[in-house]
Amino acid sequence: MPEEALIVVDMQRDFMPGGALPVPEGDAIIPRCNEYIEEFRKRGALIVATRDWHPPNHISFKERGGPWPKHCVRDTPGAEFVVELPADAVIISKATEPDKEAYSGFEGTNLAEILREMGVKRVYVCGVATEYCVKATVLDAVKHGFETYVLRDAVRGIMPEGEVEALKKMELAGVKVLSLL
Repeated sequence: MPEEALIVVDMQRDFMPGGALPVPEGDAIIPRCNEYIEEFRKRGALIVATRDWHPPNHISFKERGGPWPKHCVRDTPGAEFVVELPADAVIISKATEPDKEAYSGFEGTNLAEILREMGVKRVYVCGVATEYCVKATVLDAVKHGFETYVLRDAVRGIMPEGEVEALKKMELAGVKVLSLL
């Protein structure tokens, strides 16, 4: 059983430049995320990919009073992954209910149970956006008792100052921020 997992957070078309809710230069980390996916696969780690998988009338959308434009609507091109995931990757869909928001891959999902069942003790996290879904997923991983690492060279934030603040908050929670490649 793998003792470690790589969690790839929200590497979806709508979060890339040209998408509905782009992270500036989010596409710049695609090659590095793919390298980490391959590296962790070789190590026998569990590969997990989280995704926003919104219904068309999700509460986070501006049309419903939320802060965001319509994005990552399930079964649309904008919700597609932009990284190369192995066939056995675990896909975690979040924010799937119209009236519930979820930034963390753990929120409203069975991710913690899957990781425990697989014997995972350490999680490494990459993806977008550092200040939102990456931070929420990382902090929840800590709350669930996993030794947690952020792969600094494979995350991207919306604003540089917001990213720095988010990384500090994660480090204060006991998360190690590092690069392995």
